[in-house]
Amino acid sequence: MNIIVVGCGKIGTTILESLVTEGHNVTAVDKNPLALTDITNIHDVMTVCGNGGDWETLEEAGAMTADLVVATTGSDEVNMLCGYMARRSGAAYTVARVRNPEYNDRSLSNMRQYLELSAAINPDKLAAMELFNILRLPAAAKVETFSARKFEMIELKLKADSKLAGLPLSEARNRFKARFLICVVQRGGQVFIPDGNFVLQGGDKIGLTAKHNEMQKLIKALGLAKKQAREVMLLGGSRIAYYLAKMLLNAGVSVKIIDKDRAVCEQICELLPGATVICGDGAQQEILLEEGLENMDAFVSLTGMDEQNILLSCLASTHNVPKVITKVSRPELSGLAQQLGVECVVSPRGIVADMLVQYARALENSMGSNVEMLYRLMDDGAEALVFNVKDDPRLVRVPLKDLSLKSQVLVAGILRGRDAIIPTGEDTILPGDKVVVISAGRKLNDLSDILK
Repeated sequence: MNIIVVGCGKIGTTILESLVTEGHNVTAVDKNPLALTDITNIHDVMTVCGNGGDWETLEEAGAMTADLVVATTGSDEVNMLCGYMARRSGAAYTVARVRNPEYNDRSLSNMRQYLELSAAINPDKLAAMELFNILRLPAAAKVETFSARKFEMIELKLKADSKLAGLPLSEARNRFKARFLICVVQRGGQVFIPDGNFVLQGGDKIGLTAKHNEMQKLIKALGLAKKQAREVMLLGGSRIAYYLAKMLLNAGVSVKIIDKDRAVCEQICELLPGATVICGDGAQQEILLEEGLENMDAFVSLTGMDEQNILLSCLASTHNVPKVITKVSRPELSGLAQQLGVECVVSPRGIVADMLVQYARALENSMGSNVEMLYRLMDDGAEALVFNVKDDPRLVRVPLKDLSLKSQVLVAGILRGRDAIIPTGEDTILPGDKVVVISAGRKLNDLSDILK
């Protein structure tokens, strides 16, 4: 597809990289020529230097024939204006990044309608939701939810003494009184879609799917159960911190936010009167300890500096905080954070890039069983995709054991109405279902792509 990315900051560049990797024809627009030079040094893309809110700039970029225009400048208003003008000039679909908390769901919905935006994305709110899901299930390093939270996928790392270590997968499901599926395994630098003979080892990172109640039973049986966080410390008064604190407070969780900027603290106090706000430099160990770090159930580092987030998360771990999560924007530092023992790393850039890849794949194949959701797993080594199922005789009403699937592909879940099914070989896919597919090393656009 022909896609224009307007605004080549951190988020825009990550989106651009993901779309180029997907094989799309991408044009980058930014008013900073140095940013465009950096992009063309790495990627084979067209560039236009100019203001994304300017009609002539969009025209030069080819908005009149674009399949998708994504506006990710630092200004919400410019992004919305860019989306409106691109749509009026002929672009088929437009997406704008809108981050300001002042644009609530209702006002944003109205603006989307009036400005003819196909979608508005909020990276900070999406990241906050991912953090909230992890805090809700603290045994996991990552949590993805499907079908109104009835069906979950989590990532966790097996310790050497794990009850799963040394077990073939064919035995694992019989050993524990829970209905679950181990659908993907990362071992070292390799990612596997395992079969029943695959033997788990300590150090493996595994992906599990199950219904929410079954997941809770399994975690308890594995001895990994941790109490849900009731006291949470957030370092940094960012937009992500605001959205996350709001979710936690609504769930009855006590929240303490530390930021060294007095103006930011005053704003948070006004927006979130239920939170405890401390004005101080959280990079100083003494302040964190004075504010009760050692008594917290969870610590989430959300400053604008990746290195600081990683180091302070390591500090929290040394003080035995049960759940530590850090925000890391630069992909090259995510692996370093995990090597240093930071189990949970969240990247707002990656979350948004995944959403745009999902959106583009759905548009590519809008006439078939298209991609409804997409999640990157195992440090981007695998994908979980949700497909809407049409009446394809090659796929529907055929037992899964009789489907000739490609290698490194697995049907991990079937969402049927209000029910979530962890499938066995006897289960079948029906028209109207949503199907969760795990793939490693393959790009899937349509459900039929799983067949040989």
